[in-house]
Amino acid sequence: MGWVGVAADRGVLVAEEFDVIVVGAGPAGSAAALAARRAGAGVLLLDRADFPRDKACGDGIAAHALDVLAGLGVTDAVAGYPPLPALRLVGPGGGAVARALPRPAYTVPRQVFDARLVAAAVGAGAELRRHAVRRIEVRADRVVLDGELSARAVVGADGAGSVVRRLLGHPPNPDRHLALAIRGYAPARPGPPEQLIVTSAARWPAYAWSFPIGDGRANVGYGEVLRGEPLTRVHLLDRLAALLPGTDPAAVTGLRAHHLPLSTRRPAPGRGRTVLAGDALSLINPFTGEGIFYALLSGALAGTAAATTPDRAAARYAAALRHRLGTHLRHSSTAAWLGRYRRMVDAVVRVAGRDDRVYRTVVELGLGDGRLDARTLAMIGIGLSTPDAAPRH
Repeated sequence: MGWVGVAADRGVLVAEEFDVIVVGAGPAGSAAALAARRAGAGVLLLDRADFPRDKACGDGIAAHALDVLAGLGVTDAVAGYPPLPALRLVGPGGGAVARALPRPAYTVPRQVFDARLVAAAVGAGAELRRHAVRRIEVRADRVVLDGELSARAVVGADGAGSVVRRLLGHPPNPDRHLALAIRGYAPARPGPPEQLIVTSAARWPAYAWSFPIGDGRANVGYGEVLRGEPLTRVHLLDRLAALLPGTDPAAVTGLRAHHLPLSTRRPAPGRGRTVLAGDALSLINPFTGEGIFYALLSGALAGTAAATTPDRAAARYAAALRHRLGTHLRHSSTAAWLGRYRRMVDAVVRVAGRDDRVYRTVVELGLGDGRLDARTLAMIGIGLSTPDAAPRH
């Protein structure tokens, strides 16, 4: 826990000291706080907002994310929300695959999901405080935030616009490694509940989604990779309507846009006693835009490293990330590179519709920590010889 005292060092007064300070209380930050508390550290969890608060996101929670939470002792993050047993994926050429997911997914509004994780972190002994960090001073034996908060190690989990990342000297992701999406809530589509992803031939790489929540609403949205030109709200909503017929943008509530820093361009995981996790580390799957699993897993690894080896947290954390996600991140980057070609995506959809093993490999790669394999690549190669369907919008 923190304690109140006054210490002078280089003329700077430090009023409060903690073992670990986590900046950002979203999924990555809450996971970091939980992991650090499980390692016995005193934790201060900072966020600019009060909870519950909204966060622009697709709200999709994959089974892999729940695995990480279970390891942190959180078992009720999706309580009260029905499972989504299936996924329907529409390729740029119009072909589709609809199959049962290997394990069900969930749609939980971030206003609910994040608040539950914060409550779990506070329940585990972390102290939550509203505070916007503006300055970081890294010293030999500690890190000082804004001249008033001190910790043996700091976890920067403050999202796509991370202040910690910027103060460490890392620029934002450039175009082609950054996506922009808009999200809102609309009446759920009729029929059996399923995740729906509709890719776009125009403006590729781009897709729209509709994820039913279970209360009559669905999280709907559209996003595309930035390519050096500004994207307007009108454009994003027009593409949403084109790809999700029957969805009237005027009837969509809670519209918010957000950036997705893709994992194809990541900064260093940290420096010395300071580490980055989740969106702050550009951990967004470039193949699907999924980020909750990455956020929770990287947060847990970051919190453990910060609590157990604060003087070399960055080195310990980087090694843990390489061991746990290194191969997967290389494979997802390869998939994203191949996915630049619409014919390749159409081939994936066709083959996944015929072969459950390919389908499962694609799902694991896009929603969890899966990898490509020789058989899947060979099957996709065969699928490339199949003519495309009529192009979509």
